[in-house]
Amino acid sequence: MVQVDAINAFNDNYIWALVHPTKPHVYVVDPGDAEPVMHYLEQHDYQLTGILVTHHHWDHTTGVAALKQAYPEAPVYGPQNSPFTGIEHTLADGDSIDVFGLNFLVRATPGHTLDHISYINEQLVFCGDTLFSGGCGRLFEGTPEQMWQSMQTFLTLSDDTLVYCTHEYTQANMAFASAAQPEDAEVQRYTNKVNALREQQQMTLPSTIGQEKRINPFLRADKISPQALPTAYRPATSGEPSAIFAGLRAWKDNF
Repeated sequence: MVQVDAINAFNDNYIWALVHPTKPHVYVVDPGDAEPVMHYLEQHDYQLTGILVTHHHWDHTTGVAALKQAYPEAPVYGPQNSPFTGIEHTLADGDSIDVFGLNFLVRATPGHTLDHISYINEQLVFCGDTLFSGGCGRLFEGTPEQMWQSMQTFLTLSDDTLVYCTHEYTQANMAFASAAQPEDAEVQRYTNKVNALREQQQMTLPSTIGQEKRINPFLRADKISPQALPTAYRPATSGEPSAIFAGLRAWKDNF
């Protein structure tokens, strides 16, 4: 079984490392900073054998150049329509990639950015900044409709699928989820669990798709009433899930 380790970067980023079951070989996902990756590799006597990129933002890509300099044979995979120029092997929706025997389906998940992709396996998903535990990414480039469609990609996955996103945003996300779903006992239970973990400076990831289906308002826009939103963010003419999603995202932006 491939092992997944978290490498801490910046204030709240996780660079995920996939470790070969029997060899000292590692792929990393979204290396925004090379230094902690290099330290991790040296500490464990591992060799970098590949890099996966979900989208072009600097905190996901800045470390790529230095890592390539140190490990020139490690290929860099990422979205085909990305403004990030360090990608050597481009991937589009429906492509697949094998990492140490794990076959990942590549799905386009735009919204946060237009080039965003996610790497999906039946056991785990690397979703970058599209899906967070309790939340979703800000819409810097895409539309609410695009992001809501991206949410459908995750809703089709097995409840047991592990969710590896790139930021430790869960506590703040659950504060918003509690406001959006104040009567939901499952939301309150998870909020309490997350608060206890963060008080001990423990990570809240990975989550699971099943957990997110139960508590994440951005996956539950089809179950949340327009009346649950403040008037300023309530859809004016439509109760469609994409309109509810748009209202939730605008509310979260100003929460």
